[in-house]
Amino acid sequence: MKWFSGTLVKVSGLIVLLFLLAVMLVGCGNSYEPVRIQGKAIGTTYSITAYGLPENLSPEDLRKGVEQVVAGVNSAMSLFKPDSELSRFNAYRKDDWFSVSKELAGVVHTAKAVNRITGGAFDITIAPLVNLWGFGPDKRPEIIPTEDEIKEAKANVGSDLIEVRFDPPAIKKLTPAITLDLAAIAKGYCVDAVSSWLKVSGISSYMVEIGGEIRTGGVKPDNAPWRIAVEKPVSMERSVQALISLSGEAMATSGDYRNYYEIEGKRYSHIIDPGTGRPITHTLVSVSVVDETCSRADAFATGLTVLGPEKGIALAKECNLSAFFIVKTPDGLSEIATGDFPQHEKLN
Repeated sequence: MKWFSGTLVKVSGLIVLLFLLAVMLVGCGNSYEPVRIQGKAIGTTYSITAYGLPENLSPEDLRKGVEQVVAGVNSAMSLFKPDSELSRFNAYRKDDWFSVSKELAGVVHTAKAVNRITGGAFDITIAPLVNLWGFGPDKRPEIIPTEDEIKEAKANVGSDLIEVRFDPPAIKKLTPAITLDLAAIAKGYCVDAVSSWLKVSGISSYMVEIGGEIRTGGVKPDNAPWRIAVEKPVSMERSVQALISLSGEAMATSGDYRNYYEIEGKRYSHIIDPGTGRPITHTLVSVSVVDETCSRADAFATGLTVLGPEKGIALAKECNLSAFFIVKTPDGLSEIATGDFPQHEKLN
């Protein structure tokens, strides 16, 4: 009986041990299960993958929190909302300080810094030229703008014509006709804002994507990095040029192969060179930049694209920017990586 009783005790202990182990495995299984949400954000779409939600945050709470952050960015930086801070500032025709949120002031500050580094290639005051060429809120032109129209629009372009301060946050125009277009940095900022909210909410493993701009947090639960695709810069198909691994970095890509139109057989890109006042025409078709923040990555990707293959690559090397250039050559697509751009797997 004692042996039998002892056996029962041992068996009971084993059952308890197995039960506890099962509970632990279930918990681990949940942490390995990703939570995915999708939606609309600042004129495009967002996609978020997160692991390890804290107990007090449900998937629905996650969605609501993300959409609240996105709504805040939209209300500050949208060109298509008449009551956004940006739209109201653009409509303001005085040269005194215009009060804005610290978020908008920060984005303008970052944009001016990248403008200086790129020698004016990245410029958020380019709105008159963007509209003139039909890539803004105005309708697409039926004919190409004239030299006089381009010259007139360029007179109101230049980041040195905008000033920013932080205490209290405000921006002002040195020329009342100046207007801003944040399309080449607002998505990156929104990615950063959502990522910051995820971290504050207790989520350390995530991937945030908004309109193709990406930021990752940590690694996946199995310690694997996030695998991110760089799209092949061709307009007739959706395919992958290369795969890279990110673990806590942000990446933004700029290219002229999707958003364009043709008039009389000539192609016009949505990426406008502030220097010439015209769409870019060189052979650099895609630039991806990896940075600590998606705001900077977004702005630099556009600035390097405007500069073109020679000047863009030279600047990236000089500033040690982690960039990935895809250039069209007579023999196909050529790839050039600079700085600490992550090792990538070429798929073509």
